Amino acid sequence: MSKKITKWEPEDFEMEMTTHWSFPKRGNWATHDAKWRGNWSPYIPRNIMLRYSKEGDLVLDQFVGGGTTLVEAKLLNRNIIGVDVNDVALTRCREKIDFEHEGANGQVQIYKGNACNLDFILDNSIDLICTHPPYADIIKYSEDIEDDISHLGVNDFLEQMKKVADESYRVLKEGKFCAVLMGDTRKKGHMIPMSFEVMRIFENAGFKLKELIIKEQHNCKATGYWKTNSVKYNFLLIAHEYLFVFKK
Repeated sequence: MSKKITKWEPEDFEMEMTTHWSFPKRGNWATHDAKWRGNWSPYIPRNIMLRYSKEGDLVLDQFVGGGTTLVEAKLLNRNIIGVDVNDVALTRCREKIDFEHEGANGQVQIYKGNACNLDFILDNSIDLICTHPPYADIIKYSEDIEDDISHLGVNDFLEQMKKVADESYRVLKEGKFCAVLMGDTRKKGHMIPMSFEVMRIFENAGFKLKELIIKEQHNCKATGYWKTNSVKYNFLLIAHEYLFVFKK
C-alpha cells in the first residue's frame, strides 16, 4: 500500500449488545475508506465475525464490493473467500488487502463469480456468511456486466436473491450463521419493504431468523433537494437498514 497506515483497529471498540446498531463514525482504521459507493461500515463485519465465528474459520462474502469484509477478516485472523462479478471491485479488493501487520494472519481468496452460482465452493464448507448485497438498482455498480444484479428492478432482484439464498444455504455448515444487510426503497411515494422480502426468501431457503437488527444510517442529509421533496410529496427519508442474522 502506498498510504502509510497509522491506525490498525478501532479506538475504544465494544461489541454491540442490542438490536439497534449505530456508527456515526463509519471507521477508518487499516485500509478502510468510504470511496466505494454503498460500502458498509467496517464496524458491521467486525461485530459479526467476533460474535459468530472464531479465528481460523472460513468466512464468505459473495458480494464483496469494496473489500471491507476482506480487510476485517484478515485483521481478525479469519480466512475468507470474497466473490464479485465486477472486475473494478476485485481490483480494489486486491489493493485493500495488500498489507502486512503483526497478528493479521487471515488468508484471503478472491474470485470473480456470481453469488447465484457458487459452484467452486463445496457444500457445507463455510463457517460464516457475512455479506451486503446491492439493494436492487438503487446504486448501479457497473455499466454492462450481465450478472450484475444492481441493474435489476425490485421484482427481478428478488428472483435472483432466491438463488443467492439457496447457494448460501448449500455452502454453509449446519448450525452456522449467515448475516445479510439489506435496505428498502420507495416508489411513487410508497415504501417497498425489499428487506423483509429478502428475509422471507432466506427463511424459505431453510434458514431460521436468529436476529433482526436495525442499523441506523448517517448519510441521509435532510437538506436541499431531498428535504424539499420530502415536504412537497409528504414522505420520510429512509434512515435505517436491516441486518438479518440467519442460522442454518
